[in-house]
Amino acid sequence: MSVPAQRPEDELCLRVLDACLREDIHGLRTGGTLDHRADGAWLTVRSGPRTAELPVRRASFLCDLTARGPALIEDGRRLTGLEALLGFLAAGTGPEFADDAEGFADFADECRAALATVRVHDRHRDAVFARLAGRPARGIAGSLVYDTVAAYHDHPAYPTARSRVGLTEDQLRGHAPEFLPTFALRWAAVPLSAATVRGVLPGWWPTPSGLGLPERYDASHAAFPVHPLTDPGAVEAAVPGVRHAAVRHLPAAPTLSMRSVVPLDHADEHLKLPLATSTLGLRNRRTITPGSLADGAAGSHLLGLVLDAEPRFRHRVVVADERTYGHAGHELTGFLVRRHPPGLDAARVVAVAALAATGPGGRTVVESLADEYFDGDPVALYDGYLRLLLDWNVTLWLRYGIALEAHQQNTSLVLDRDAGGRTRLRLLLKDNDSPRLLPGRVRSRLGAAAEAVPFHDPRIPVADGGPLADLFTTITLHLCAAAPLIALAATGRAPLPALMALLRRRLEAAAARHPDSPDLALLHERLFAGRSMPVKLMVTAGTLLDKARSGASDINKHYAWTGPNYLVPQAVTVPVVRRVPRTDAR
Repeated sequence: MSVPAQRPEDELCLRVLDACLREDIHGLRTGGTLDHRADGAWLTVRSGPRTAELPVRRASFLCDLTARGPALIEDGRRLTGLEALLGFLAAGTGPEFADDAEGFADFADECRAALATVRVHDRHRDAVFARLAGRPARGIAGSLVYDTVAAYHDHPAYPTARSRVGLTEDQLRGHAPEFLPTFALRWAAVPLSAATVRGVLPGWWPTPSGLGLPERYDASHAAFPVHPLTDPGAVEAAVPGVRHAAVRHLPAAPTLSMRSVVPLDHADEHLKLPLATSTLGLRNRRTITPGSLADGAAGSHLLGLVLDAEPRFRHRVVVADERTYGHAGHELTGFLVRRHPPGLDAARVVAVAALAATGPGGRTVVESLADEYFDGDPVALYDGYLRLLLDWNVTLWLRYGIALEAHQQNTSLVLDRDAGGRTRLRLLLKDNDSPRLLPGRVRSRLGAAAEAVPFHDPRIPVADGGPLADLFTTITLHLCAAAPLIALAATGRAPLPALMALLRRRLEAAAARHPDSPDLALLHERLFAGRSMPVKLMVTAGTLLDKARSGASDINKHYAWTGPNYLVPQAVTVPVVRRVPRTDAR
């Protein structure tokens, strides 16, 4: 039985309404009037000159209200469908708010693109999952299976996460992870005078002449990989003297991030390449700035120093080596070689983003992993995961003054068995190019070695523990810890209050290891005693408003302290499963 056409549109409308409430767009939440009726709570909301009523219910994750229906009621008339909702929101950008109109028009385009993508997903998911069922799912190469499944699962917060602005359906089907494509990379010869290359390139790296260019280019140019969706003309215009090779080389497949690809014959060495599109906000471009490459190398090296200083994590946390990269001073001409550590061939390597996703056969990934490694108990799996996730990240914060933006796409579980047949759970981290850190604490703990770790982004070093607490809360707690637990509770496998109590206990145990940390009181104040938590204003900073209007110095770290504290027992609200279950054979 096929999915009714209106179902993905209704689900997207719910997600957009939730984002509007969470980010208080047009003051919908704080400027609204809440009243209780026989059928539940209703919020009267305003957008410019228009007023409507929205059915809501209490919630405890990221916002204290969530929409309980995809429609607004205006003057007794139901506003149903995406276009009606977008029209209501656009009314709030009238003459007195004309500067915001462009951002809301861009967000409307994002919403339309997301809906189109979801419909494409629904048409192709069965065929893709049938192909997945027979693929090996171990090792780094096998992690692509889980990346594909995760690509069909929505982001815990951002409403249009499946949108990739500017790409056609054919481009998506040929290059996005949810369609299991393979493709050969483009290559360019970049003049050595313009090229910066750091680290040691893989032995299989081609020469310009090996790509069909004249041999003289081998002495004067360096070969740079280029994503097939990146316009060669734009690269040539950005860097004088670039020559594109006519020969495509190196068959590859996309990872969950899409701009990172896996060379099929060298699966342990991924390539991260600039991609001229945006995800999670129009301003969140998937190109690569030269400074972020250097900061990724610095982050990789810094975490290596921490692991050297912390024997108890040395074999439980593994970090991808991201110290080999190249660029030509422009966001469209760059590459990163991501080398994964050895010894993962027999393991399940699963991005946290995949855990709550439904795989072939109709079961969630975490349930399948629990069957294999935890006697069918996903709560036991999550307990082991939380112990390690929180111990590691709390140690980074309280002992070393470091917080990572290691969200659910950049953090993976590694599950296998040791020589005695016992289950072993590890973490794999990548893309550590935008941490926050306290330089003095880093130096005091790591000594002179830390002095040689340069970060280029001036926003990375901070003056106090507040930004570390914010990043820890919005990334480690919200996305990597709470969101998977909430998804598990929504399936009925475990009650949410019990899962949130487990999360709090594991966080308390992790914090108790550092009684002398100057930030321990801050952690207790923010996470165990505070009434609210920071939430990321992703739509506001990523699409709706430019930095001058939003005040965001970093669109990925722009917060409001309005999220309910779900670690306080009385704040936990049992989630409601809103998505209508699929009735086909998955």
